[in-house]
Amino acid sequence: MESQSHSNPLVEQISVSPPIEDYDLVILGTGEGAKFLAWTLAAQGHRVAIVERKYIGGSCPNIACLPSKNIIHSAKVASYFSRAAEFGIQSGSFTIDMPAVRQRKRDMVTGLVEIHLNNFKNSGAELILGSGRFIAPRTIEVALSDGGIRHLRGTNVVLGVGTRATIPPVPGLAEAKPLTHIETLELDVVPGHLIILGGGYIGLEFAQAMRRFGSKVTVIDRNTRLVPRDDEDIANAIDALFKDEGIDLVLAASVESVSGISGQSVTLDLQHSGSRKTIEGTHLLVATGRTPNTEHLGLELAGVELTRSGYIHVNERLQATAPGVWAIGEAAGSAQFTHIAFDDFRVIRDNLAGIQRVTTGRQVPFCLFTDPEFAHIGLNESQARVQGISYRLFKVPMAADLRTRTLSETRGFMKALVDAGSDRILGFSIFGVDGGEIMAVVQMAILGAMPYTAIRDAILTHPTLAEGLIVLFSSKPTLHP
Repeated sequence: MESQSHSNPLVEQISVSPPIEDYDLVILGTGEGAKFLAWTLAAQGHRVAIVERKYIGGSCPNIACLPSKNIIHSAKVASYFSRAAEFGIQSGSFTIDMPAVRQRKRDMVTGLVEIHLNNFKNSGAELILGSGRFIAPRTIEVALSDGGIRHLRGTNVVLGVGTRATIPPVPGLAEAKPLTHIETLELDVVPGHLIILGGGYIGLEFAQAMRRFGSKVTVIDRNTRLVPRDDEDIANAIDALFKDEGIDLVLAASVESVSGISGQSVTLDLQHSGSRKTIEGTHLLVATGRTPNTEHLGLELAGVELTRSGYIHVNERLQATAPGVWAIGEAAGSAQFTHIAFDDFRVIRDNLAGIQRVTTGRQVPFCLFTDPEFAHIGLNESQARVQGISYRLFKVPMAADLRTRTLSETRGFMKALVDAGSDRILGFSIFGVDGGEIMAVVQMAILGAMPYTAIRDAILTHPTLAEGLIVLFSSKPTLHP
């Protein structure tokens, strides 16, 4: 008689949980601060694991700072072609090859990612591709991108999970499949009419770039003026720039509904100056702010608390509410700049080494990469007035900087606030060519506690843009008590 085998229905198949692997440091995310923390501590001999679900190196080299500036520079070259006659060059007509513009950007990103991979390898940090979440205090479960699960436990855990573009709850907006900055960087066509919802840095930089590529561009913003947190003269200068370049600005407006599909045809119904208004375009870019990537991380299992806005609650040392857990960069509520995330790395690095370092009181320089640029460090006039600080204002047009005349880039101005009772520089703003580079010179003087007279009396190379600071600080100031 032939024997038969039968399965026992009472026997359950038991899945074996992967073993817990112990590390000195486990990091979620490979953004600016996180990757430098991984490279630095691994090179010092610490066992470091860093988990990344998509963009190796974080947003900056892949989908944000560097790719956007790459596209912006292509747009500046296009603007030079349109101004060729101004420079004595007869160039004739030209066309924009957006696939080639995109490929230039992609080639740069590929090279940057390769650099990051080499840095992870050379430092000894273990790069793990997958999505991580807490399953217990200081213990991360990683769903690997190529399948499988790993459990990592760190003596310390750092959360560098970043933020994403916010899609406001406007009826029809999500269904319209709008562009964010990510998809805009991947466009292979020049939009016929690009509508940009949001007049912040991302919106303004893309507005000018796409206009220079040939798009009709409309910017919609809820504020009554551009850059509302900055001085009125700066806002007026940027407003005039955009109008001169043919960019439509619809300010003090609120969008009530959206219909259509971005990339085909899209319509926005809005309230503007007390009346209804309809704007139709081919593409819609949403640039209305950022949302922290703090959902679905199992934070409650680790005792990590969030702020009311959804950011990880940290102290001035970037420690979260759970022992051994830290947060870095935008997810920690730090100012949304790559250079601030890098300084967050320094803060956590030093505190892990037993050196007290905090985020309070640090300088936050910024630059809007329009053409010309708007850059700022320290106090602006609006802040000084609110705080009741007396100051002397030095202000000159960019045309007073002779280098700008050689470049045919005389638009804008620069100004500095100097303490009324001393020669200490309180702040500096510039709307002008290479504004970010010029600002850095003043920032170094502020960091060194140098009086403004040190720049005024310095010997700077002629003709350079930085030399214009001598002109600025040699001008007659106005007192604002």
